Amino acid sequence: MIPRRAVLVGVALAFVLGGLGSGPAAGGLADLPGRLADQEFWRLSDESSEAGGTFHSDNIVSNEAWYQHVVPDLVARVKPGGVYLGVGPEQNFTYMVATRPRLAFIVDIRRGNLHTHLLYKALFELSEHRAEFVSRLFGRETPAGLGAGATVEEIFEAVERSPRSQAVFSRTLAAVGERLGGHHTFALHAEDGPGIEYVYAAFADAGPGLTYTLNRQNGGRGIGSPSYAALMAADDGQGTQRGFLVTDERFQWLKGLHERNLVVPVVGNFGGPKALRAIGRYLKGAGGAVSTFYLSNVEMYLRQDRLWEAFCGNVQALPLDASSTFIRSTRGGMRAGPGGFVSSLGLMMAEVRICAAEARSGG
Repeated sequence: MIPRRAVLVGVALAFVLGGLGSGPAAGGLADLPGRLADQEFWRLSDESSEAGGTFHSDNIVSNEAWYQHVVPDLVARVKPGGVYLGVGPEQNFTYMVATRPRLAFIVDIRRGNLHTHLLYKALFELSEHRAEFVSRLFGRETPAGLGAGATVEEIFEAVERSPRSQAVFSRTLAAVGERLGGHHTFALHAEDGPGIEYVYAAFADAGPGLTYTLNRQNGGRGIGSPSYAALMAADDGQGTQRGFLVTDERFQWLKGLHERNLVVPVVGNFGGPKALRAIGRYLKGAGGAVSTFYLSNVEMYLRQDRLWEAFCGNVQALPLDASSTFIRSTRGGMRAGPGGFVSSLGLMMAEVRICAAEARSGG
């Protein structure tokens, strides 16, 4: 994704589109599952997915250096226990530990993103603590002496000093395959095994210095983005580190969510015919509402590909309520204070009014 500032957009969007306020409350805890069976998790992922598309980057790591800056406003807006929707790689985990959803879906046009999240799922489940998780992620031996109270900087500095180990890489890759295909019995597609290995090799080869890069078809060049280690040590612009690896408690909460099969990766275009609508049908049946929808800068591509109107229709199919919040990425400098991040609400509402009018008139 192009590096941009994140902005929050309130649920007034829902009522502009009309009919969206009738969805179940985001706090519908009695109906949303506390765990998905392995077969249900894979069915929900696989049957909701569309054919994979392409993107100019492998997008294995975020390049959105300021994505934490909306978190103070986000936690003030969003009540725990709803449903999280997002796109892309690891930045979703930070938004998830901030909002504490009951269930999460990560929707991305690339099947490679599903491979990234299946790798993460297995590593969360296989690792007892943050140092082990980070070491496995980058194909290193786990450094000694890093307890539950270690800072995120201490963990990454120690792992950085540990050399890449082919033995750890091979052992971990085998354990990931066994976890997904053996323990969980997921019916992985033929390309999923090689795809997961491709993603894992990118982590292991680059180490904690891994940055956002273009894909091989575009020359595979890095574009000056922050490293994985830097992203994990970033803060919210007010001095508070909000990353998912900053504390052991956040890691353990995410580990539990993955162990209960409650982070579901889906292949789909936000303006596509299937993925968001399938998720919407499932959530309406399960009694849940989308509390947080992280869009990154996907809107730019929806407009570029003339899919904005289709996206609006897909949003209409999602159950939203009065606390649902959209996180968007925009260009330009930050206004004074985090409250400035909500200033695009009026613009977003105007865009959706135009979209809805176009839909009613047939374009």
